[in-house]
Parts: sequence; C-alpha cells; structure tokens
Amino acid sequence: MRKTVRIRKHELGLWFRHGELHTVLESGKHAIWALSAKTNTIEIVDMLSPRFRHEQLKALVRDERLASRLSVIDLKDTERALVWVDGRLDAILASGIHAYWNQNASIEIERYDVNDVRFVHPKLETILSFPGGVQHFNGVRVDASERVMLFRDGELIDQLGAGHYVYWRGGPSITWKSVDLREQVEDIQGQEIMTADKVTLRVNLLLTHRVTDAVRAVTEVLDWRQTLYREAQLELRSAIGGRTLEKLLADKDELGAEIKNRLTARAAEFGVSVSGVGLRDIILPGDMKSILNQVIVAEKQAQANLIRRREETAAARSQANTAKLLEQNPVLARMKELEALQDILRGTDATFILGAGDLSEQIGQLMARQSAK
Repeated sequence: MRKTVRIRKHELGLWFRHGELHTVLESGKHAIWALSAKTNTIEIVDMLSPRFRHEQLKALVRDERLASRLSVIDLKDTERALVWVDGRLDAILASGIHAYWNQNASIEIERYDVNDVRFVHPKLETILSFPGGVQHFNGVRVDASERVMLFRDGELIDQLGAGHYVYWRGGPSITWKSVDLREQVEDIQGQEIMTADKVTLRVNLLLTHRVTDAVRAVTEVLDWRQTLYREAQLELRSAIGGRTLEKLLADKDELGAEIKNRLTARAAEFGVSVSGVGLRDIILPGDMKSILNQVIVAEKQAQANLIRRREETAAARSQANTAKLLEQNPVLARMKELEALQDILRGTDATFILGAGDLSEQIGQLMARQSAK
C-alpha cells in the first residue's frame, strides 16, 4: 500500500511508528509504503505558528532532528518567562517545558525567578494588559499622599513611595499595608461618662491627627486608627471624671488641651502626631437640662436684683448729696424752688405775684386761700 504526503515549505512532517518519532519529513512530496494507521501516523505541524505544542513535547525537544529548529524553555517551579515573537508579547510562561519554532520568526525569551519578588520591566503596562497576565502578578499603585509598607512572608522589606509596583505570584507571600500621610479628622463618638459630682453625660470629641512615621504606625500596633480611637476615649473619660459639671461647662478649652497633652505622648509611640483636640458636643440627660435651666434662670434673676439694688442705692446717695448741697447754698435752693414752680405752672394761665420770704410758704398760703373761697 502506497500513500503520498505533501509537506509545504513552512511545514514539517512527524512520522511516528509505534508511538515514537521515526523520522522528520522536510518540505516536498513523499511516497510512503505500508502506512498503517495502527502502527504508523504522520502529523504535519505548521512552523508559522510560533509555539510548538505536542503531547510528547518533552521527548521531541530532545530529538536532534528537531532541536536545531526549536527554542526550548525549561522552567523550574520558581521560574517564569516572557516570550516575545517579532517584538510582540506572545506568552507568559509558568514552570514546565515549552518550545518555539525559531526559523520563521524572531524569538526573544526573558527568564525570571519569582523569589526576586519585584518585577520591573520597561513595557510593564503592556505585560499587565496581556490576556491572562494578571494571574502571574500582584500589583499596587501608591499615591503621593501615602506610604505603603511591603511585607515578605510577614517581614517588612520595603517602604514604597508614589509609583506603580508589581510582584510575581507563586513565590514568597507578599502583602502590604497602606498609610495615608494627610491630616485627618476623627470623630470620637459620645460615650456615657460620669463627672466628679455624679452627673452622667455624653461627650463627642473631635480629634485632628496625622501619621508622621508610617513604619511605626503599622509595626508597633495592630491597627493605629483603632488604637488612637481607644486611647482618645480613655483620656476623655479620665479628664471628665476628675471635674464637676460646673467646671466642665466653664472651661471646655482647658479640657481639650489637657486631653491633647496626654494623648500626644501616647500617639507618638506608634508614629502619629495629634495636632488638635476639641469638645464638639456635651449632651446632658433630659432632667439635668431642666435643672440646669432653672439654675441659670435663678442666677440671672439674682444678678438683675443685685443691679436693681445698686441703682436704687446710687439714686438715694445722689438725692442725699443734693439735699446737703441745697442746705449749704440758699441761693441754689431758691433756684431749685423756682424750677419746681415753673414745672408746676407749665401750661396754665395763672399769674402769681410773690414777695419776699420763703417761696414754699407763699405758695402754700395762696393754695389755702383758694381752697377757702
């Protein structure tokens, strides 16, 4: 039995006999006798397709008849490779044996060890956008306002500033923690606190802070935000517990400054700077509000009564001084009498002729006569 096989210029024929490579057929026409599908098969491979795939690839790449035509990539478990065909990324290869035809295309192979962790490449964005490429990499973008702490198997190995960082998967465990370096405002929610005079109230605290040491913020405590929040609550409770309600309401700024001084030292231990502390709200129970309003009303009334008494005392003192002055100056007293008489007779048509003597006595006599008539 005779069969003709035609191999084109960009093809190869692989003649397998009993499952093993018997010969390699070059381009051209080949007449083959006694070809049986059970014991003999011919596979035609296209070398224009850059990558050579075969179920017996491991054995075929070691055959001298094929080895010169192939670029073989044998990757260990910790190795990866980038394959560029005619300047274009064709594949990102994991561990195993891979082969590319090297006769009809320019093949460039870049090998990497994932134990080196960080992946740096001038065509980084092209590689990350390659289909399936993200499964080989971890990446983090860092803004100018933050720092990222990089950990390898739980150990801090780097502090990252602004930029784009990419790391291989499949190697050491890579994790990171981001820390925002901008000034932030934390609202410490109200909690039930008892003052020194046994008054229960709720206080909301406003806290302004900034991370100054990113390394200490992520290594000294488990979560620096929660730690700062908890410490602020404890300092607030301690400061209020040592004051009476009256003292607390009288000087809230002093309370904020005291809490800030205490909190600053503790926050510095884990890399945080506290720039401001203020009491935003002081919430009293309903019955305490009523009592406090009554106290305020009573205080205002007492102040009004005190002012009124002062004015009355001042008026009486002024009258006494005036009487004494009139007693010592008869002419001035006479002028005052005339001013008083002018006020009395204002708007009347009566005419009075007064002689010498006491003016008040003369007016009294005139009024008595008028009454008798």
